[in-house]
Amino acid sequence: MNSSIHDEIRRLLDANETDKAISRLNALIASQTPPNDTLFYLRGNAFRKKGNWQEAINNYLQATAINPDSPAHGAYEILNDIMNFYHKDLYNP
Repeated sequence: MNSSIHDEIRRLLDANETDKAISRLNALIASQTPPNDTLFYLRGNAFRKKGNWQEAINNYLQATAINPDSPAHGAYEILNDIMNFYHKDLYNP
């Protein structure tokens, strides 16, 4: 993937412009053939930053399906560990 695109997305995320980053990533993903795992990983990061963990996980899984060695695999594992840490039974006695 073009490093300038990666830098652009990183700048948007650093500036808390996650919606713009997601919109840009959506357009890039739609135009890529074959799909690019890095774009899904970055979109997962954007959704994670927004607090939408389900969409973050979905994107990390898509990236990992494309490339099992993607950094998305580690990000997925971390989110999965965090979600497994919560004991839902404690919230519903």
